[in-house]
Amino acid sequence: MSDLLAHREFLIRSRATITGVDADLDGEVVEGAAIHVRDGLIAAVKSFGELRAEYPDLPVEGGPGAIAFPGLVNGHHHSGLTPFQLGVPYGPLELWLPQFRGMRHVGHRLDTLYSAIEMLESGTTTVQHIHPGLTGGPDTWTDLSDKVIGAYRDIGMRVSFSFMIRDRNQLVHEDDDPFLSRLPEDEAAYWRPKLAAGKAPISSYMDWFEAEKSVWAGTDPDGVCWQLAPANLHWCTDDCLTAIFDTARRTGSGIHMHLVETRLQAEYARRTYGKSAIRHLADLGCLSNDLTLGHGIWADETDLDLVHDCGCTICHNASSGLRLASGVAPVNDMLKRGIPVCLGIDQAGINDDRDMLQEMRLAWALHREPGLTTFRPSAGHVFRMATEHGAATTGFAGRIGRLEIGKAADVVLVDWNDIARPFIDHGVPLVDALLQRSRQMAAGTVFVGGRKVVSGGRVISIDREAVFEEIGAILSAPLSAPQAEARERTASLVGHMARWFDGHYPEDIRCAYRFNEIAGPV
Repeated sequence: MSDLLAHREFLIRSRATITGVDADLDGEVVEGAAIHVRDGLIAAVKSFGELRAEYPDLPVEGGPGAIAFPGLVNGHHHSGLTPFQLGVPYGPLELWLPQFRGMRHVGHRLDTLYSAIEMLESGTTTVQHIHPGLTGGPDTWTDLSDKVIGAYRDIGMRVSFSFMIRDRNQLVHEDDDPFLSRLPEDEAAYWRPKLAAGKAPISSYMDWFEAEKSVWAGTDPDGVCWQLAPANLHWCTDDCLTAIFDTARRTGSGIHMHLVETRLQAEYARRTYGKSAIRHLADLGCLSNDLTLGHGIWADETDLDLVHDCGCTICHNASSGLRLASGVAPVNDMLKRGIPVCLGIDQAGINDDRDMLQEMRLAWALHREPGLTTFRPSAGHVFRMATEHGAATTGFAGRIGRLEIGKAADVVLVDWNDIARPFIDHGVPLVDALLQRSRQMAAGTVFVGGRKVVSGGRVISIDREAVFEEIGAILSAPLSAPQAEARERTASLVGHMARWFDGHYPEDIRCAYRFNEIAGPV
C-alpha cells in the first residue's frame, strides 16, 4: 500500500487548476497553481511558487504541463460489463431490459471493478451505483452490497450505493400473475419463482437498508453513502413509494428514482392515474430536494415547474436516451428554470464505455438547439453537472465537487499537450478547451482523498490486467446447461412481452422527433 498512500502531505503542481465554475458559469482558474494536500484534504490552492516557498521539503506530484480539476461524478450507473458486450443489442427499453435475464455474469466484484477501471481512467472519482435489484434474503443482499462497495473502495472510488425496489409489474405494465397465466405452462413455471425472488416485503428492504446504512456510516463515512432507489412509477405501488420516502426522511437519506424515461412510461401514468407521473409523485408528497429523478426525458413544462418548485434534481443520461431510442431530455428547459441537473452514463456511454469527459461533450452538443440567440448549455453548465451537482445528488455535497480548502483532495490531472497540441488560442477558456478537446480515457493521474489511484493513465490500486483476463476467461467458456436454457427462455419471454406491448400501445401515430418537439414549432 506504500505506493497508494505515498505521502500524507504533498503538493500537486499544475500549469493551471480549475477549482470549479462561478455564478456566471465561467471557469475559476488558478494559473501556475499548486494544491496543498494534507491528510486527504485540500489545505490550500495557490501559485506553485508560493506553496513551494512555504513547503520546500514536501513531495511534488503533477508538473508544469498538467491541468488539474475536481474528480468527476457519474450520477447514474448500474453495472460493469455492458449489455452489448454480453450479447444484448441496444433497443427500446421495454424490450431491452428483459433480455438481461439471459445474460451471463462474472460475479459482483469483477463486474464492479471492470467499469470502475474505465471511470477512474477517465477522471470519474465518485459514482451513484444503482444496483438492478436484490434477490433472496438479507444475507444474500449483504453479501452483494459488501462485494460491490468493497470493489469500489479497493480500487479507490467513492460510492453512493442504492438498489432498485419493485413490488409490481416486473415484466409488462400489468401485474406478473395475470401475464404469466397467459404463457405456456412450462414457461410460466420457469419464470414464476425467479420473479418471486425479486420481490420481498417492503418492510424487509427498509429494515435491511437502515441496518446497512448504519454499518457503513461507522465503517467508511468518507467513502460510502447509502441511498434509496424506487425503481420507477410503474414498478412501485403507492404504498411502496410511501414506505420508501418515509424511510428516507427518517434516516436523512437521498432518493434516486427513474422516471418518465420512455414515452410508454409517461403514457402509463396518464392511463393509470389520469395525470403525469411527476404530478402523481407530487400529490403523494414525494417530491423534495432529497430526490433525484433519473432521465426525465418525457417531462413536460408543467412537470418541470413542479420539479423546480420542490427542489428536485434531475440526472441527465444523454448516451442512454440515444442508444435506447428513449428520446432527448428537455435539459435546456430544466436549466432555464434553475433545476439542478447532474450527469450520468447509465449502462454505457456512446462508445460503450464509461468515459465521463466524452459524456460531457455529448451532453453539451446534444442540446445545441437551432437559432441565433437560442439558449444552449455552456461548457460551464456541463462542468457543473459533472462536479458540484453530481456531488450533491450522490450524498457527498460539500465534501467534493470543487477544489477548495477543506474539501477532499479528489483531483484529476490531464496533460495540457494532449489538449492543445499543436496549438490552441490563448483566448479559449480552459473549461471549454478541456470539454472540447480531451481524448478518450484522458486522465493521466487521479487522486481520491489524496490517494493516488491512477498513474500514467492506468489504475494502480488493483491489477487491472488480471481483472480483464479473469473476466475474459469466465465469459469465453462454453455456456452451461442452465445458461443456455436462460437464453432460450428469455428469447421466448421477450417475444411474449413484445406482443403485449404491441397490443396495449399500438404505434399508429409516429411521435414527433423529440429534439424538434423541444425546440418548438417549425
